[in-house]
Order: sequence, then C-alpha cells, then structure tokens
Amino acid sequence: MKITDVRVLMFSLLIPPERRHRTDLGQAVKAEAAVVEVQTDEGLSGIGPAFGPPPVIRAIVETELKDLVVGRDPCAVEDLWERMYAGSRADLSREAGYSFPRVHRRGETIAAMSGIDVACWDLAGQAAGMPVARLLGGGGHDRLPGYASGGWRPADRIGEEVKGFAGQGFRAVKMRVWGEHGFTLQEAISRIEAARAALGESVDLMVDAHGALGLPEATALAERIAPCRIRWFEEPVSPDDHAGYRHLRARTTIPLAAGENEVTRYPFVSLLADGGLDILQPDVAVVGGLTEARRIAILAHAHHRLFTPHVWHSGLIVAASLQLAAAVPNCPIFEVPMSRNPLIWELMTPAFQISDGWISVPEGPGLGVSLAPDAERRFPYIPGPMYA
Repeated sequence: MKITDVRVLMFSLLIPPERRHRTDLGQAVKAEAAVVEVQTDEGLSGIGPAFGPPPVIRAIVETELKDLVVGRDPCAVEDLWERMYAGSRADLSREAGYSFPRVHRRGETIAAMSGIDVACWDLAGQAAGMPVARLLGGGGHDRLPGYASGGWRPADRIGEEVKGFAGQGFRAVKMRVWGEHGFTLQEAISRIEAARAALGESVDLMVDAHGALGLPEATALAERIAPCRIRWFEEPVSPDDHAGYRHLRARTTIPLAAGENEVTRYPFVSLLADGGLDILQPDVAVVGGLTEARRIAILAHAHHRLFTPHVWHSGLIVAASLQLAAAVPNCPIFEVPMSRNPLIWELMTPAFQISDGWISVPEGPGLGVSLAPDAERRFPYIPGPMYA
C-alpha cells in the first residue's frame, strides 16, 4: 500500500451571540477544525486531526509535507514521522542515528505532521482490520473512566454546573480558574470552594488555569485551595515558564499537570528532569500525532508519572486520544469535554458512547470513526479568527 495523495479538509461553525462568553482566551466567535486525509492506491483513506488555523495547516501540508510522504507506505509510521520532522535532512538523521530537524520544527508544522501521522495510524488499523489501540499493544480496555471538563460559571452558579456533571455519573470534574466574569484571586478561591462544597467529598475536583496566571498568583491560589482536595492543578503558569512549574511544585502538595501546548517529546524531557510535573497532557493534534504522544506516555511511565491526553476542539481528537489512552498503562482517566460544540459531537460517526461517567473506545478498525456524511455541507469553513 502506497500513499497517493494528502489533502486537508476545513470545517467551522459560528457560535450564536447568545452563547458566547469571555474567558482568558477571549470571546469565542466560532469553532473550527482541520482534518488531514491520507489517500492510498488500495482505495483506503485515513483521517487525522491537526490543531491550528485550517488554512495554515492546509498550506503546510501542501507545500512542506505532502511530497515527503507520497509514494511511501502509510504503515511505516515511525519512518514517516522522522522524514517529516527532518525533511531534507532525513538521510543525515538516519545515518547518524539522531534526529536533525529542519527549520520550522515547532508550531503549526508539527500540528500538520500530527494530522498526517494519525491518518497513517488510521490506515494501518484499517489495513490490519483492528482498532489502533490493538496496534499500539493495548486493547484490554473497551471503555475508560471519564472526567467532565467544563466549569466557567461564577461562584453563585458553579455548584449547580458541577453537580450537573456529577449527576451524569462522572466521578471527577474539572473547572476553570478563570471564570465567565474574569479573574481575581478571591473570586477564583470562592468559585473553587463553592464547587467543592457542591460536589462533596466523593467526586474529585481538578482546576485548570490555561497557563494564564503569573507565578505569584498561581502560588497564592495553590496555597488557598489546598484544603479543597484538588486532584490536580492544570497549567497554573505559562507553558513557556518551565522554571515556574519547578518553583510551584516545591511549594504545594497539589499535583501539577500540563502539556497541551508542548510540541514534540523534547519539552517533556525538560519538564520531567526538572521535577515540575506529575501528570503529562499532550494533545495528539499538537504534539506530533499518535507516534509522538505514545513516546511521551512511555517517557512518563518510566518516570512514574501519569499520562492523560488533552482532549478538546474536535471529535477526531477525541477518537484518536481514546485509542491511545486505551493502549498505554498510565492513563487512569480521560477528558470528556462538556461543550455543546457540534464539531466535537457531530463531526464524526458513529457517535461516542458515554454512560455513567465512562466513555467507550470505538471498536471499528483504525480510529473506529469516520467523517459524518454531511460534514462538509453542515460545517463549511468560514475565514477569520476563533476568538475576538
């Protein structure tokens, strides 16, 4: 089987004004998704998610990556990954036994690589007639415990929100430190305390700052919310501030989690060496696909750290992450977005099965999902930024 073509499908959906609210990221005005499709000479095609502006992902695939993979075996995922990462230096890398990446080895270039990589794993699974989780050495789990990921409401309504998640059977809930009304230290404390009071002691609570706090604020918040029995504090400081994670880790007993903004395995080597993280959270559509995310899971396991992939933005990210999470030994819980975004829940078919706080791993070959037949008609791409 050989790759004959690679193309990028672009999807988006405007958010109605009445459903928009401001967060630390700004006011979301639309959702969007880039889907990379890899076609072969045997009639099979695979799909993979690439997180970034869809026109940018398309341009990178068409001008930088497509020619590196066309004509090659899509099942040779390790070789393809190194060829895309090294580009014209691929032969040099193979001869030396090291990765000598070309320029532009971060950002959307790796996100575009991620889409191709996941699509190739999807193809490999289809060719073998088994789910990707089986190809990765897993398959012993057909469902995973989920945690409800949401929590933007103010202090007087956050209890109702998180209790609603618990009422759906979730035994863990994640809320955002930065709420709908912005951020002050006291408001964040009040919201977290209200969420814990509403959940009681039987449901775990995580908090996520999206990397939007300075180190002094993050340190003060960690100290104040420690009595709330927080399962983990996610992205308390900027992803660029690895020293800040190390500093905070020495000053709190709350486990620290991060990684959704990291690209390739190399930043995780630094974070683990510094002792700054307890839970590693790469995003398969950002970090370098399933090939790289699996390497990070193994790296985390060797350091006695947990692995819980970041899951958001599109249903294809959910599907790929489920296959990986079911295959590795150190993923105890899976992120389930509490978002009404149709690109998460209606872009793919069949629908994801969630029951009593557990999410099932798609059983079909490859990723176990495909694009909904009407996806391109329902979600045509609309130019412009996601946030205002």
